[in-house]
Amino acid sequence: MRRGNRRLDIVLGLGAAALILVPWYRIEGGFFGFKWLSAFPFSADTAPGLLQILQHGRTWLAGVVLLFLLGCLARLVRDPMRRGTLLASLGAVGLVFLSLQGLAIGFSGWTWAISENLFGILSEGQPSMGAGAVLLALVFVLLFAFGLAERGAMKGDAFIVGSICILAFLVIVFVFYPIGSMFIASVQDFDGSFNPNGLIRNIQDPGIWSLGCIAGEERCGVAWRTLLLAVMTASGSTLLGLGFALVATRTRFPFKQGLRLLTVLPIITPPFVIGLALTLLFGRAGVITEALSSLLGIEPGRWLYGLTGIWIAQVLSFTPIAFLVLIGVVEGVSPSMEEASQTLRAGRWRTFLRVSLPLMKPGLANAFLIGFIESMADFGNPLVLGGTHGVLSTEIFFAVVGSQNDPSRAAVLAIVLLCFTLSAFLAQRLWLSGKSFATVTGKGDSGAHIALPRGLSIAVHAVVIPWMVFTVVVYGMILVGGFVKTWGLDNSLTLDHYARAFSIGFDNGGVAWSGVAWNSFWTTMEIALVSAPLTAAVGLLTAYIIVRQKFVGRNVFEFALMMSFAIPGTVIGVSYIMAFNLPPIEMTGSALILILCFVFRNMPVGVRGGIAAMSQLDKSLDEASLTLRADSFRTIRKVILPLLRPAITAALVYSFVRAITSISAVIFLVSAEYNMATSYIVGLVENGEYGVAIAYSSMLIVVMSIVIAGFQLVVGERRLRRENRVAGTSSAPSVPLGQEKTA
Repeated sequence: MRRGNRRLDIVLGLGAAALILVPWYRIEGGFFGFKWLSAFPFSADTAPGLLQILQHGRTWLAGVVLLFLLGCLARLVRDPMRRGTLLASLGAVGLVFLSLQGLAIGFSGWTWAISENLFGILSEGQPSMGAGAVLLALVFVLLFAFGLAERGAMKGDAFIVGSICILAFLVIVFVFYPIGSMFIASVQDFDGSFNPNGLIRNIQDPGIWSLGCIAGEERCGVAWRTLLLAVMTASGSTLLGLGFALVATRTRFPFKQGLRLLTVLPIITPPFVIGLALTLLFGRAGVITEALSSLLGIEPGRWLYGLTGIWIAQVLSFTPIAFLVLIGVVEGVSPSMEEASQTLRAGRWRTFLRVSLPLMKPGLANAFLIGFIESMADFGNPLVLGGTHGVLSTEIFFAVVGSQNDPSRAAVLAIVLLCFTLSAFLAQRLWLSGKSFATVTGKGDSGAHIALPRGLSIAVHAVVIPWMVFTVVVYGMILVGGFVKTWGLDNSLTLDHYARAFSIGFDNGGVAWSGVAWNSFWTTMEIALVSAPLTAAVGLLTAYIIVRQKFVGRNVFEFALMMSFAIPGTVIGVSYIMAFNLPPIEMTGSALILILCFVFRNMPVGVRGGIAAMSQLDKSLDEASLTLRADSFRTIRKVILPLLRPAITAALVYSFVRAITSISAVIFLVSAEYNMATSYIVGLVENGEYGVAIAYSSMLIVVMSIVIAGFQLVVGERRLRRENRVAGTSSAPSVPLGQEKTA
């Protein structure tokens, strides 16, 4: 109880600071610039909440202060059940009231006509919420959570209840609110009045639902075309990812380090660069196309520009994600179970099909789901290689920024996409429901993984080696492109592109970053390095809650988190602009909006990877820690996280890389002050400066490779109590239990 009271006292102290010590409204130029200190606390722009009421006539904030003071008085109630009821009620009402006043009152007064009719005209409005308002909102959320914990929710574990409440609050604010703002705009006229005609017209558009491809016609509706592409991409990337994981962990393949590097390379490359490299190889004037034409007389065609080209580029781009998800799952299969199968006279094929492969189901299902959603949301590859075969993401883009300017059409297409991803999510849940895949327990587990069946080993090598060669060729084209004058026309070697992008000089005794790419480069690195750890932390915490905790609405909670990943980045970018360009929350043009977009766009990868890895950790590990009086936070830190190192690495790598290589959302959210690398590269491509664009992309690949290696070094490797060598592949002396690292 003392710990609970101390925790509550800290939260109430933060609430008092929010009302007294920090500006209530948004500070122009940024809160952390601290330029507001010179005018604090008496200026209307920088005054805290209490002074906004007393000196500047914003009396509507008095309700917020009153609810917080009542929360402070509830602290004095002795009965835990009554105190919990009061805290939960006041926290919920305070959060709702704070949100409603922010939504109802804008710069010039009431934003809702009904409010003006009820309360009269306001002489003055209010700016967007600032540090004080945001901090008090979090205080209300924690008061609600602590109240539920005191009433016995989640066995009184305040950390778990608080984590669930804060995650739910953040998802509502940064996923549902912006998407809802976009959907509301789709049924409104320019004056804000309700008009659903555009929405109805687009729902009935045959261009979305046409089944001409099934009837033998050439054209097919964009919905079915996107669905077919997503299934093909998810299947291809999952099978290839499994093949790479098996080769890396169950064979004596001599180039395993190179294999791991090649599986990571496609994910650290801006997707339109892969599209351009494929065009140089297989386009009408491509290297391979011209070679085949001169040697075999094959007439150049346009087969690359359509679903085939998009599929090749997407499989090349998304196989690394499947590999990162599956590598930890393949490693986590218990060797003792495989040895038990062979002891019962099962052959290698039967052991693999009946024991090993079923235990990999969580990883396979998650890899397929991520590949499916990635394909649905992909924007760069279809934009470069789609030609006339548009998919949902590109159609949404052109509906928003093209000549159509039809937000209702963009909303309809987004709803269609959500239906597809929801169906995939439910299918995955049904496939895995009611099954246990725990293979890592608190007991020692010595043994060696069995070697792959000979036929399977030959098959995976026959697929993996050609794909490695193909990847090397694609990246060779990318590297060469940065050193030639005019890509595809004048192939004479030059360093001009790198010099223009990354030249360094000296001015007044200091270093001058004179290259045109340095500004966006440093901005990109800063935002990516901030967003990656946040994404991994939030994603893995969410995975722990979903797998280890049972609470009402858990399935809805999980799907809500996945929804941000299922929506195309184009829609995310547009919805963020619509939601956060005006009160109550205004962030456009800042670095914060980019960081939040990356965190909630990429968090589902950490969630799915964490769920796949945590499904293999026996719950007895948690129970033993809790039995020894460790709280949930200590259990996560000391027991769970060390066993989730592959998932942590995957979450860090993927979120860092996506923050650098994302295109669709970034195009809408960058500003002159905060310009990201991908938007700058797109501008170079639009201006025909392909050499500089390729040089910039090549530099990003090198930098990301170094940072990824650093993440791997910092996180380390998971240590399992087993001899993790492939049976029959080594005659080296055995290593004492507990000292062998997982490969």
